[in-house]
Amino acid sequence: MKPLEVMEDSAMAVASDSDIVLARNQGRVVALRLGFRPTDATLIATAISELARNILLYAGSGEIAIRPLERGKQVGLAVVARDSGPGIADPARAMEDGYSTSGRLGLGLPGVRRLMDEFEIHTAAGQGTTVTVKKWIP
Repeated sequence: MKPLEVMEDSAMAVASDSDIVLARNQGRVVALRLGFRPTDATLIATAISELARNILLYAGSGEIAIRPLERGKQVGLAVVARDSGPGIADPARAMEDGYSTSGRLGLGLPGVRRLMDEFEIHTAAGQGTTVTVKKWIP
């Protein structure tokens, strides 16, 4: 495992499909460097992909930030997905499986919540959305 004090936060713009791939890959690399098992690194990469896809679909652009975490002796990773889009009109409804305003499957945010250990969302009409998720090494 790479010492946390020498790992830098990683933030990247999301404005195209290729940015989604880059963010996903970066999340996987950081997770593996921190010591996550490959299966957990894949779950983290999937969550990042879903969050980045939502940014592109609903806001047009935004950013994904990835940073290592420490809580006592526990090591983890945080992902912050941020945009300045229209916000989510009904956040509680958006967290329901199958609900979508874009005609898609509606698994994005509920799926991300299931993949990660901690999930937090802040959204306001006209002010954008910030989703923060965390995963801890078991």
